[in-house]
Amino acid sequence: MWVTDALVVGAAISWLEVHRSGNAWSQIATAVCIGLAWITALTVFRTRNTKLIGVGAAEYKAVIIASAAVFGSLAFVFLAFGRHDVQGYFLWAFPSGTLALLAGRCAWRQWLSQQRKYGHYLSRVLVLGQRKDVEYVSAQIHKCSGAAYEVVGAVLDPSQGDHALTVCGRAIPVVANPENVVSAAARVGADAVIVTGRHSGDGQYLRELGWQLEATSTELVMASSLTNVAGPRIQVRPVEGLPLIHVQQPSFAGRKHLVKRVMDVACSSLGLLVLAPLLAALAVLIKLDSSGPVLFRQQRVGKDGRNFSMYKFRSMVVDAEDQLAAIKDLNEGNGVLFKIRNDPRVTKVGRWLRKYSLDELPQLLNVVKGDMSLVGPRPPLSSEVEAYEGFTHRRLLAKPGCTGLWQINGRSDLDWDDSVRLDLYYVENWSITWDLVIMWRTVKVMLRPVGAY
Repeated sequence: MWVTDALVVGAAISWLEVHRSGNAWSQIATAVCIGLAWITALTVFRTRNTKLIGVGAAEYKAVIIASAAVFGSLAFVFLAFGRHDVQGYFLWAFPSGTLALLAGRCAWRQWLSQQRKYGHYLSRVLVLGQRKDVEYVSAQIHKCSGAAYEVVGAVLDPSQGDHALTVCGRAIPVVANPENVVSAAARVGADAVIVTGRHSGDGQYLRELGWQLEATSTELVMASSLTNVAGPRIQVRPVEGLPLIHVQQPSFAGRKHLVKRVMDVACSSLGLLVLAPLLAALAVLIKLDSSGPVLFRQQRVGKDGRNFSMYKFRSMVVDAEDQLAAIKDLNEGNGVLFKIRNDPRVTKVGRWLRKYSLDELPQLLNVVKGDMSLVGPRPPLSSEVEAYEGFTHRRLLAKPGCTGLWQINGRSDLDWDDSVRLDLYYVENWSITWDLVIMWRTVKVMLRPVGAY
């Protein structure tokens, strides 16, 4: 990554220098200073921190902030010295170089993800806690496509039994109890110990465990019991040695939502304009394939429980709703959602429209109208909302989205509890940066569809 960053920065600045005229030595000195400042900023802002790279949006965000910070500072310096011949660096080198840096990080992340599929570059961890807590944390690590951990053992209290845990079809051996976790970590070569459940609140035990692990290279990681709260909403404020965890209330209105709306309108309008030829071609194919309207309108429930008409390309025969009762017993969905892998009501064109999610492109019209957002929870049917229990109604605190965590994490292959958990997690913890990451991952999922039928 060091080499890639240096090459990208050098290329962005050198390309500009080749196309400039003037005092060669002065320009070279300026270019070298800017390049060194940029590389230094990427280091100072810890953009290559091993705890950031390879997972989440924090790495990309750090690259953008570092680049913006260095060029913002340089703008003041050049202005102070009356240098007006450097606009090209801000108009070309900064945007193109930053995009190239992000592309480089993305390429390395793809390589790293492929390596991790074969068990390379993973931190070996032990998970300590109650059996159900260990199973939950291990399952979440296993499901995460970019997880940097490999669970090599469980640490359970003797009262929890010593037989192996089975998580996602994989056996995890019980290697120790809480009293001898340090020696077990050394024996299995663990890089970290993840403490979860009841022990995460046991201050005395954690303090002593931290002291014991100081003599090794093993890290101590605590899995928060706040399972539906993301990092930006959590702040740790120590008070006389007591770490108090402040959890901010989720925001459902305000400036951030205004920015989201502006981005929705701009991106969806541009999308409709750019995709107009494709939309017209799909409409013709649908019309030629089967009789009936090109668009399918269906009542869905939006923000705050308001109903709206959602648009999709028709992928089924016209009387699909009338045939539903006859095939109800073939449901392969997750209980609440009705799904069949080989639904007989789906047309020939509709089958590949669904596979690549092309049938959902008309939802961009819903985004322009304000009924939906580009990213959000899955838009539910009224019958689904009537079956909601507990806090599931919190899904309706945000506008439904054309895409979201549900769509990029398995879609119809997910069970109902996972679908609800992902939607609630998004509603309470969304951010503009995260929306951009989800949209990018949506494009990848459309090219390599999973759970789409």
